[in-house]
Amino acid sequence: MEYLDRNEFNFEPSPKVVEAIKTFDPKTLCFYTRIYDQGKKSVISVRLSEIYGIDESQVLLTYGGEDMLKNAIHYFLMVGDNKKILIPEFSWWYYNRVASECGGTFEMYPLHEQEDTFAYNIDEVIAHANRIHPRMLLLASPNNPTGNGLTPEEIGRIMENIPSDTMVLIDEAYASFITTDTAYIAPLVNRYDNLIISRTLSKFYGLPGLRCGYGFIGKGHEQFLSYVNKYLGYNRFSEAVALAALDSDEHYRRVADEMEWGRQLYKKELGGLPGFKVYKSVANFILIKYPVEIKDSLQKALALQDYKIKFMTDKGLESCVRITLGRKEQTQTVCDTILKVYREK
Repeated sequence: MEYLDRNEFNFEPSPKVVEAIKTFDPKTLCFYTRIYDQGKKSVISVRLSEIYGIDESQVLLTYGGEDMLKNAIHYFLMVGDNKKILIPEFSWWYYNRVASECGGTFEMYPLHEQEDTFAYNIDEVIAHANRIHPRMLLLASPNNPTGNGLTPEEIGRIMENIPSDTMVLIDEAYASFITTDTAYIAPLVNRYDNLIISRTLSKFYGLPGLRCGYGFIGKGHEQFLSYVNKYLGYNRFSEAVALAALDSDEHYRRVADEMEWGRQLYKKELGGLPGFKVYKSVANFILIKYPVEIKDSLQKALALQDYKIKFMTDKGLESCVRITLGRKEQTQTVCDTILKVYREK
């Protein structure tokens, strides 16, 4: 089965990652990884500090992006009386569940369809945050499933104009597929104490099975750092593989270029057809509006080829599919199948 409904990685890991796995010494698993005698969490947090230009003490390490979300949302909603979180209207359903796990209440703010994209209305987000005064504001950039992102200027405008005691968590799990720019992160994190930017090796680096998430937080959160960071260290095998992945940008950039080929194919082949709209995406998936009357036929045609894509059921997105950007032959097969079913309707 070709799974293009999960936003997983359909390519090969980098040669450096493969080599790190082959040469890993199992004897190292006999020892903890903590390096607290140096005041550091991990060789990974040290490397990320160097890459992003952020003090190591402000680097967060977690077991995947999911663990980052759980730790941050659970902690900040459970400390104090304010248990409100604001989340995007069209977003990962899991955000709601994590909030409810710790007795939090969520409210949604809208994303707006604008021609061939979805977008945050920054003034609206600011007004909503000031009206509700939540303990947390969650932003996803890029957002799943709509594929739109925020610019550093938009992030700065939000941070500058919302309550200073509202913690802002920006989920950047799907970042880096379009742009290599990360220089905006350090200035934002160092300027705003109430900011967390969350990233992961699961998407761009294609290692969801490694469970390695990371992020950065503003200053002054020692108690949260104690809550989220692991006293005895991390997984030595994961650390070795993660270091290799972080040193393999050239390989993963080539993968990102192949995904861009897929975006352009969908736009070229489907974008001009009646009933279709191919939305802009800066992630490893693409959202496409399609004539919903072909849904059953399309599902059957894809199933015959052992392919799965995501048929959206979210209110307002029922006539959309979300397709993971896979290898060229996978993308071509899905695109050709959609065209064939459409022409036979």
